[in-house]
Amino acid sequence: MIKTIVKVGDSAGLTLDQAVLELARLKIGDRVDVSVDEATGVIRVALVQPVVDAQQAGNVAERIVRKNDELFRRLS
Repeated sequence: MIKTIVKVGDSAGLTLDQAVLELARLKIGDRVDVSVDEATGVIRVALVQPVVDAQQAGNVAERIVRKNDELFRRLS
């Protein structure tokens, strides 16, 4: 796929089609890490996986249990 780099303010931008975003499992608003292999000039874009600490995981787990309390009771 051939793309053209365009001027965006004082920077440069590259537009990615929805199909490319889907193949890369990216969506608008995702944080990405951009790196360049200096020897080849290859640009690598990788999704930055969010880090969830123990407190956040506990909060989410509690919310899920509360929300599905009746279901969990019936399953036990």
